[in-house]
Amino acid sequence: MEEYLAPTAFFDYEHPAVQAWVHGVTGQEQNPVLQAIRLYKATRDGIRYNPYVFRPDPATLSASYCLENEESYCIPKGVLLGAACRSIGIPSRLGLADVKNHISSQQLIDHLRSDIFVMHGFIELYLEGKWVKATPAFNADLCTRMGVAPLEFNGREDSIFHEYGTDGARHMEYLADHGTFADVPVDFIVQSVSKAYPHLVNTYLDQMNGHTLESDLAEVSAKA
Repeated sequence: MEEYLAPTAFFDYEHPAVQAWVHGVTGQEQNPVLQAIRLYKATRDGIRYNPYVFRPDPATLSASYCLENEESYCIPKGVLLGAACRSIGIPSRLGLADVKNHISSQQLIDHLRSDIFVMHGFIELYLEGKWVKATPAFNADLCTRMGVAPLEFNGREDSIFHEYGTDGARHMEYLADHGTFADVPVDFIVQSVSKAYPHLVNTYLDQMNGHTLESDLAEVSAKA
């Protein structure tokens, strides 16, 4: 388990900001499951989900970068939760998968030219003698505006994206499982993103063609 507890350039829980945040979230709680639940909710709701901030810069994938910017996407949010848990003795590892998002905004689909999201990230935590999945990507406020229930985590069961939304419509479909990693496989992530969305390689998010999370939400609200 040592590799799943070690600090790295990405799981950088020795960073002062990360340490202060973990202490503020967990307080005096000593139960690992309850600590993990607190950290999950703080990551899910305290860091706004924004798929448009991806950069192929390794520094942007670290826990401290995610925390200090207060917004990110699934991989760094998972890394933040994993780093926080490692800092208090809970082993963690990063999981990666390809998913099909059936409720994505048209703007994001147009930008990616696909409704397949490669390199979706989640975190696995070792609690009470077993690995459990946690997905702190979508903050509760965003879920409300998108018409889906926030994803909960009880520390004892896998928590991954819902297959169906609250209205019964198809939500998220897992297509490929790329396994788990003790650290962030930067080259694998960047290469996979480049292969899936080649039109974005040279200008990836340097020019977003006017697309922002806010414009996506406005689109969703207009359809509601």
